[in-house]
Amino acid sequence: MKIAVTGGSGGIGRAVRAEALRQGHSIVSIDRVPAADTPADDRTRFVTVEMSDFEALLDAFAGCDALVHLAAIPSPLHHPEPVVHNDNVVGSYNAMRAAVEVGIGRICQASSVNAIGLSYSRAAHFDYFPIDEQHPNHAEEAYGLSKWICEQQADSLARRFEEIAIASLRFHWVVPDRDHAARHTGEVSDALAKNLWAYTRFDAAASACLLSLEAPLLGHEVFYIVAPDTTADIPTAELARRFFPDVPVRGDLGGFRSFFDSSKAERMLGWRHAAGRMTEETA
Repeated sequence: MKIAVTGGSGGIGRAVRAEALRQGHSIVSIDRVPAADTPADDRTRFVTVEMSDFEALLDAFAGCDALVHLAAIPSPLHHPEPVVHNDNVVGSYNAMRAAVEVGIGRICQASSVNAIGLSYSRAAHFDYFPIDEQHPNHAEEAYGLSKWICEQQADSLARRFEEIAIASLRFHWVVPDRDHAARHTGEVSDALAKNLWAYTRFDAAASACLLSLEAPLLGHEVFYIVAPDTTADIPTAELARRFFPDVPVRGDLGGFRSFFDSSKAERMLGWRHAAGRMTEETA
């Protein structure tokens, strides 16, 4: 396939590019600036485009078979909230609508666990564990709201264009490996509890993106793409009792299992994220 990758110079974008090239695909990498490691070969083309420029996106996507849309402001911490919200919402709509306009029928977009409200909320608000795609939305800030709206935009496009397939992938904090995540979020504290000690590896995120482009999907589907284990060294059930005693547990939190249920991605995409620590509970 020839795959357009917006945000191709970012962390996940570079991982997607590398894995796509390894699999034999060709890439149109789209970003504000090229990455230092952008290869100069006949299977990779870099295009400078702002996500607000719909006409430029039409030109960049022409001739592509699929789109991986990763370009976005990745948190609400470094920009005013209206900028975070508006850039992410407009960028998502422009990318997906331009893809449909040029005949691309397979689309993957980066969503976030924050689409339901999480890391940037004033306080944690969970209805049950483990969290799956049916969990209600409690988003309250610009970043989480923008990701929720991006998913709603995918729903609307799938209703209008019945032949397309869109996968919205809810990543947690995407890092090189579990050790990196544990160094920053492994502490067991009230301050980190609403993050649920979760993470996603770059290679696993890239694999999910590419699998979603070839899976037998139709319409729009949302998937959690999260590691199956936590970064904490305390068993998950104990964490739940200590920090969330009033949240019902509806599934297996044995051992160091994640608070997130990514089984839908395994079932529908054939995706699995290897555990950072191989134990009987997470193997």
